[in-house]
Amino acid sequence: MAESFADVMQRAIGAEALEGAGDLGGKADFPLMPLGEAADMGFAQDGTPFFDPRIFYSAEFRRNPWPYYRILRDHYPVYFNKLNNTYYVTRYADMTECYYDDIGFNTIPKGSSNGVLGNVTHEFSGVEHRRRRNLFGQHLVGKALEHRVPAIERLAQEMIEAFPSLDESVRKVNGNVASVELGRAFAYEFPVRVVCDVLGFPKEAQHHFFYWYDSIMSGLGASETHKQGMEARQHLEDYVADLVEERRKNPGYLYDNEGNELGLDIISKLCASKIDGDYLSSVEITSYIALVVAGGGETTRGTIMNMWYQLLQHPDQFAAVVADDGLWDAAFHETLRHSNPIGGQPRHATFDVELHGVHIPAGSLIEMVNFSGSHDERVFENPDNFNLFRSDLYSGKLLRSGYNKGGVCSHMAFGVGPHMCPGAWISHQEATIGSRILARHLPNARVNTDMMPKDIDGVSLAPIGINKLRDLWIDYDLEYAVGLAAQPSHCGLDEA
Repeated sequence: MAESFADVMQRAIGAEALEGAGDLGGKADFPLMPLGEAADMGFAQDGTPFFDPRIFYSAEFRRNPWPYYRILRDHYPVYFNKLNNTYYVTRYADMTECYYDDIGFNTIPKGSSNGVLGNVTHEFSGVEHRRRRNLFGQHLVGKALEHRVPAIERLAQEMIEAFPSLDESVRKVNGNVASVELGRAFAYEFPVRVVCDVLGFPKEAQHHFFYWYDSIMSGLGASETHKQGMEARQHLEDYVADLVEERRKNPGYLYDNEGNELGLDIISKLCASKIDGDYLSSVEITSYIALVVAGGGETTRGTIMNMWYQLLQHPDQFAAVVADDGLWDAAFHETLRHSNPIGGQPRHATFDVELHGVHIPAGSLIEMVNFSGSHDERVFENPDNFNLFRSDLYSGKLLRSGYNKGGVCSHMAFGVGPHMCPGAWISHQEATIGSRILARHLPNARVNTDMMPKDIDGVSLAPIGINKLRDLWIDYDLEYAVGLAAQPSHCGLDEA
């Protein structure tokens, strides 16, 4: 008996993604439409389409969000969702203006993450935010980025070389063809291993690190897992307190592939850092670690999965990045524009604001919908098409100030301005370097369509929409892999 599309979606993206669909404001069933077409929600006498907020909680919206965001951008650029008491800002230009206004649209809601992450910088604003951000920022750019490259290359190589030993639930071999599930084989663990290494945690702490990471990330999103997240945060803090005491006396170092010393690991650097003449406490260092883990892990996981899924469905584009691995940077940016795994950033209105004729009272919760801004046809031509060769997307080094020159704009995945995601540079580095090395070890890579869920027609591969891709089965040829595995990697780094 064939599975329904809803069953396939639930299996592919996880049951929690569909929990609560239609439960707010009364149940509403929306038909599953052809991609790019919106369900009929009615029209006003002047032809303006109505917008039913219950669509946000439907399977249809999760798989086919772009026509609904287009309705919001065109007709309701500032939309008040009465079901969750939140104002949605959906146009690129408006979001940019709001992100830069650190007074009127002030930081994320207080307490929304500091319970689990600790006293993190993105819940501060003004002078206090700048002081902490500048202190931490020095470990995220420039030479600090270059010093991480050997660890990224080494860890990627180690994980890929371990593919033959993976369980059959993750890797299968049929003759000269191997099939590997990219998430469990690589994408899920790789960024966490990298962050653990470059922060300066001992290798024996790696198993703790996966527990900390998974528990803290789960504790951010739901009350039922908050307790586990808090317990993991306390366990991390206790561990870091002993580690900090040791590193203040005996600093740790990062090394290149030949074993030459590059510089202090991040924990050792933080141990030597001061604010207002005082050294950072172990609690402050733990909060920074938790923020780096969250920013450099979760986004990278989703981006690697989404990037490979999109590229392999566009063989000409995948062939281009294989032929010229410098194009992985463009693929990274286009993935975050088109299929960003992180949907938006919340803000609070400091005082009454009026935007597009909509009055937003002081204290209101406002969601900057990055998903929508990166698909704004006022900025990007044919925004719903994945195209790493597009000429209207900026693909250079990541800048907190964003980029808009001659009609070439950056995506909105990380936000812009003072509160741009601190994990952006880490995510870029891990995803591009890891993918370059992966591509060299997966010759003739293609999606195993038999193992992947299908869309409503039962034939086409299911779209990503605003979901997080959970599984990606890739076939590749074995006869070339052995020779390729011996080749050294020469991964460039474009950030500064």
